This record gives sequence, structure tokens and C-alpha cells, in this order.
Amino acid sequence: MNQQNNNPINNLNELIEKVDTMKKQDKLDLSSDQDLSIAIMNLVSIEEHFFFTGAKLNKPEYFDLLQEVRKMRGDLLRKIVKEPEGEVWCISKHLLAASMRLMEVGTKQQGMGKKEEARELFQKAYDLYSLFWGINMKVISTGDVKKIDEQAINKNDQAKAGFMGKLGELVRKAIDCCIE
Repeated sequence: MNQQNNNPINNLNELIEKVDTMKKQDKLDLSSDQDLSIAIMNLVSIEEHFFFTGAKLNKPEYFDLLQEVRKMRGDLLRKIVKEPEGEVWCISKHLLAASMRLMEVGTKQQGMGKKEEARELFQKAYDLYSLFWGINMKVISTGDVKKIDEQAINKNDQAKAGFMGKLGELVRKAIDCCIE
């Protein structure tokens, strides 16, 4: 079999059809999962705030609160990361956390009038968020990613948007929170 056919990113329309079919069969509720992923991002942030508050104020009771939030975050992350292999669990958590931090820094840059810097940070945040979904929807594997030229996925890639561009396109088309 042609390796190109094994790479779901190469045939975006086929992948979107697969996701749409799963939505119709109630096997996949990406709108709810997307909301859940944002909640998980915020829980990671709350964990960090409890840590820093406990350390700065030398109040260990904040570390106890951190553990409660961590448990909740873990329970919720299991709803999206269903069958993690290798370090997919930790990778997923860190992809969401980094995406949220980049969004926050981008928002601050935007507020300071640094629109180009903000746009670049927002794109990086979206790239990481797309990677999170690509991994957890099992539409990518590192073995499928081949770099032919600077931005092409394979020799048939005419748009040359690169891996993250293709993944971002997939997420934009597959996860549409406005369509119920």
C-alpha cells in the first residue's frame, strides 16, 4: 500500500468525513471536548497559581488545594486522552498548558499594541492546540510526518503549508463549536 494513503493528513476531506460520521453516531462530541480542553487548560493554570502562592507565602495548605485541582484535571483529561501510549498523557497536558500560556502572553502583547508579536504567539498557541487534537484524535503519528521541502508534508503537497498548517486546517474543519 502507498504510504501516502496511510497518512490521514494527506487526505483532509476523507478525515473530515470520518469525523463527521463519528459525530453523527454520537461517538465523538468535539464541541464538548473542545470546551473541556479549555477547562483543563485553566485547571493547569490554577495548579500553577496554587503552587506559587503556597511557595511565596510559605503556606502548605495551598499545596493541598493544588492536589485537589490536579486530581480533577486528571479525571477530566481522561475524558479526552482515552488510550495514551508512551508519554501521550504528559505530552497532552503540556501541549494544552503551553498553548494557554502563549495565548495569555499574546493577549498581553496585543494589549501593548504589539500586534505582530501577538499574532505570532497566537499562531504558535493554535499550532500546539492543533497538535493536541491531532494526537488525541489519533489522526497523526510521528511516523506519518515527512518533510520533503521547507514547508511541504510530502511531494504531493502543493499548498506547502507544513505539518502544523495542515493540522490547523484539520482542526478548523473538524472542530466547529458553532455547529451542533
